[in-house]
Amino acid sequence: MRLSPLMLALGLTASAMAVPSFANFAQPADIAPISLELVEEGKAALEAGDLVAADNAFEAALVADPRNGTAYVEMAKVAMQQRLYGQAIRLSRKALTIDPTDRSALAAQGEAYAALGAVAKAEANLAKLERICAAECVEQDRIAAAIARGPQLAEAEAEDILEVEEAN
Repeated sequence: MRLSPLMLALGLTASAMAVPSFANFAQPADIAPISLELVEEGKAALEAGDLVAADNAFEAALVADPRNGTAYVEMAKVAMQQRLYGQAIRLSRKALTIDPTDRSALAAQGEAYAALGAVAKAEANLAKLERICAAECVEQDRIAAAIARGPQLAEAEAEDILEVEEAN
């Protein structure tokens, strides 16, 4: 009987340590300000269509602070515009290691999966978003639209072949 309170305290301590804390995820206030500024520069370049400048700004943001998950997500968006879907998946995965509930990272990864034809994985990301979002969110719509569009890689290769044939 005398060990019961001690065992109870040890059990509570062990269970608290086993549950991941959302406090461990890097919050925007924790990220270096220069990294946040570089992400904003990259977003502006991406919006202007300058993929190289956008990618350079996002990479610089990650050098300034590797905990900046937004930079990984934005780099994934650049990779998708370049039809580098595997790279987009890897970059999104890095963002998800920083914050497993990052809706933008889940959406970017789901879109890349759908573009490659990995519909089951895209639907898994959609299901995760359904659990995270209290109501329907924009990120769910992005994945659903990508699934509806279907695989983009085969279509992109066909377009490239046609361009080469027309040039000859």
